[in-house]
Amino acid sequence: MSKFGDLIYTPEEASGQAISKAETHTPKIEAPDTVKKGEPFTVKITVGPHEMKTHHSIRYVELWFYEEGRPFNPVRVAKIVWEPEYTVAEASVAVTLQKSGTLYAISYCNLHGLWEARKEIKVVE
Repeated sequence: MSKFGDLIYTPEEASGQAISKAETHTPKIEAPDTVKKGEPFTVKITVGPHEMKTHHSIRYVELWFYEEGRPFNPVRVAKIVWEPEYTVAEASVAVTLQKSGTLYAISYCNLHGLWEARKEIKVVE
């Protein structure tokens, strides 16, 4: 039996049929590399291009943060749900951090499962 984390695809570890799905299913995180402590900044997450039909679509993305020095990680920052036929798999979230760490975006395709991307963020005073 696999651990749940082993069931999440990443571009680096995709194999077999998953290799051909990496470009259109892996979330893309746009955010600054360095932010000021306590100041809001925008994180943009996109998935695709990917069709958004009822039979095949990106249904949601979750944004998580692994904070350096925190005893229990990660913390879920946001969950964005998209309805097929009416939406595009794109969202922006305002985020405020106190410490450096890594953002993780996990997208879910109803046919091709969970896909992960990550971005390190450095927090400065």
